[in-house]
Amino acid sequence: MARLGTSDEDLQTAADLLAAGRLVAVPTETVYGLAADAANPAAVARIFEVKGRPADHPLIVHLPDAGAMFDWARELPAAATTLAAHFWPGPLTLVLKRSSRASDLITGGQDTVGLRVPGHPVALRLLKCFGGALAAPSANRFGRISPTTAEHVIDELGDAVDAVIDGGPCRVGVESTIVDLTGDRPTILRPGMIGIAELASVLGSAPMIADLATGPRAPGRLASHYAPQTPLELVPSQALESRLRYWCEQGRRVVVMAPGPAPRSMPEEQWQEMPTEAECYAKRLYAQLRALDERGLDRILVEIPPPGSQWDAIRDRLHRAASES
Repeated sequence: MARLGTSDEDLQTAADLLAAGRLVAVPTETVYGLAADAANPAAVARIFEVKGRPADHPLIVHLPDAGAMFDWARELPAAATTLAAHFWPGPLTLVLKRSSRASDLITGGQDTVGLRVPGHPVALRLLKCFGGALAAPSANRFGRISPTTAEHVIDELGDAVDAVIDGGPCRVGVESTIVDLTGDRPTILRPGMIGIAELASVLGSAPMIADLATGPRAPGRLASHYAPQTPLELVPSQALESRLRYWCEQGRRVVVMAPGPAPRSMPEEQWQEMPTEAECYAKRLYAQLRALDERGLDRILVEIPPPGSQWDAIRDRLHRAASES
């Protein structure tokens, strides 16, 4: 895998690779994406092969600007243009009725397509240099922890990908909010750091929240996702000490991951301090899970995040990461 920088020359190299049907890992504000030319079926098929992604699991199409929605969607409700004007470029994906340009490979055979304009200067420069749209799910094996640095991509995918653009750590750190606009009322399919209150302030009313059985299939909606190889267990704060003691008595290597410093009653070497603010926690979440995964632990105990809509995306990712434990 070639490691590229962010110079104009390197981005032109990446654009040339994409035009030739190759795969390039690209930094976005959320996570690193595994990008291919969205108009090239063979290149898109390669994404599924490298990730081990099920064929019915749709991809998000990344656009250079909001005007490109007209190429990929056949219907643009007023809410689409309103949300795009307010949040794009940024971590918001809009699900719309697909146009003929969106292939079955991209949509998972559905009549809908997910679109967004990424809020990362390098991704936007690449899109403009490339001159088209990019299909770009997270650059990791399907169901595992999403990458938030170029090093994560290299460690996980290696030479299966032609190049990675090193744009530094991702600013947001968890995947985009996905809003379905194909029904009677906007519906959140996947929470992200653009929350329900922010959406409501722009739409004039709160969107609905879909359960797993409703709405189109969309990325990140499987019960198990974002998972480390080490079993992860969500624990209420008041039960952390007893749960840690239980696993230690079983002779297991265990670490607690929780906001704030370790209580005096708990050994510091078994405590991984996380930020107490949701935005900072989200930015660090995947990198911390990857670091703990590399330590050969038997279990990761994670304190259940506090209430509040600002923690919705973090709770969602942790619940899915813990579902197989």
